[in-house]
Amino acid sequence: MNSKLKFTITLLLAISFSTFGQLKNKPELNEKFMDMGFGIFIHWSVDSQLGSVISHSMVGASEDYVKRYMEELPKTFYPDKFDPDEWARLFKLTGAEYVVFTTKHHNGFCMWDTKTTDFNIMNTPYGKDITGELFKALRKQGLKIGVYFSPEDFSFLDKQGELISRNSTMSQITENAELLEYDKKQVKELVTNYGQIDVIFFDAFKTGPIVQYVHSLDPNIVVTRGEMETPEQKIPDVALPGPWETCMTMGTQWAYKPTNETYKSGEELINKLIEIRAKGGNFLMNVGPKPNGEIPIEQEERLREIALWMFVNNEGVKNVRTVPTAIKDGDIWFTKAKDKNTAYAFITNQPDWFKGKRKLFYIHNIKTTKDTEISVLGQNDLVVEYSPNNVPKSRFTQQDHNVEISITRAQRLYNDKIWPNAIVVKLTNVEFVNK
Repeated sequence: MNSKLKFTITLLLAISFSTFGQLKNKPELNEKFMDMGFGIFIHWSVDSQLGSVISHSMVGASEDYVKRYMEELPKTFYPDKFDPDEWARLFKLTGAEYVVFTTKHHNGFCMWDTKTTDFNIMNTPYGKDITGELFKALRKQGLKIGVYFSPEDFSFLDKQGELISRNSTMSQITENAELLEYDKKQVKELVTNYGQIDVIFFDAFKTGPIVQYVHSLDPNIVVTRGEMETPEQKIPDVALPGPWETCMTMGTQWAYKPTNETYKSGEELINKLIEIRAKGGNFLMNVGPKPNGEIPIEQEERLREIALWMFVNNEGVKNVRTVPTAIKDGDIWFTKAKDKNTAYAFITNQPDWFKGKRKLFYIHNIKTTKDTEISVLGQNDLVVEYSPNNVPKSRFTQQDHNVEISITRAQRLYNDKIWPNAIVVKLTNVEFVNK
């Protein structure tokens, strides 16, 4: 590109950004995003075959490595076990409301049928549009469609003769006008060719121009990274005004890691979901499929543990907001119903709570009223199986400085009658008070 043309494009981009600089997520869409609470992230690309970190092995790599990465890996990428309907059914079961898929990570490999580059899924032995297949399956399950898209593109930088690095000036669309135009063509394909896109996650250090572009293409898309706080692999220390979203891996790596991996337990992941919701955020939990298209069994196990817990307790996770006072009291986290003075108390760190056993807890940030009712999510408080004399009715007593709650874990969820994960207590018509 000659310098005059480059200057002209840069000037036009500056004018465009100035014109559309105030475009933001619609407030009502932000509210709906906050209502959802839980989503699934999917990191998947050609380098899943190697079990390496996704894309980043190209940074600092030899010229030979980069050449073989771009030319040889697509030739062996054949996810013949990919079943988008099976994925969608499992994700739906977890209680997730939206799924964000890596259509293009930093390596530049496109997981859709793009006209912008040959470095895409159609030029593999699989030869089918994975993005289109997955989005169709997700919609059948009523799940919202999310796109992860990296404006930073290592394959494009390589073609330009630029250094592959996320920290280089030319890796940023604000400095590389040709890259921005290329990205805009790709984003337009994704936004216009695959039905309604609900969420876009732009993963770059500089995202302003592409965020404004997608807002101008479709104002009904919620932009997460690029528009809101999206802490990665961590949870903020305090509650934040929403919307915001934590993205986190089950193990240590985003993409499939067949060796030397350590996974968080299902209980850890559930507790992270609870903490994030108590602090007002959404939890985008990551899955890294195998190169053949299967979800690793270690990840499926955790998804199904979350599915069981959410099947019982989703009321306390969806359509909730932070409580106006303390969000935690000892081992108990709190959320409140979006439009009601209903509190959900998540009682954590109670390992081996045996079926039928009653326990007492004390809550300091809630005051009951004459209309308050108490229940445990998922159970009817009428019967403990095989224990006819055990009456599991939930009770509360308003004391001077706290509320005493007395509850029984009555529902049988595991065959051994022991449940390690959080119990959720619902208290209606309460007042929130400072300790």
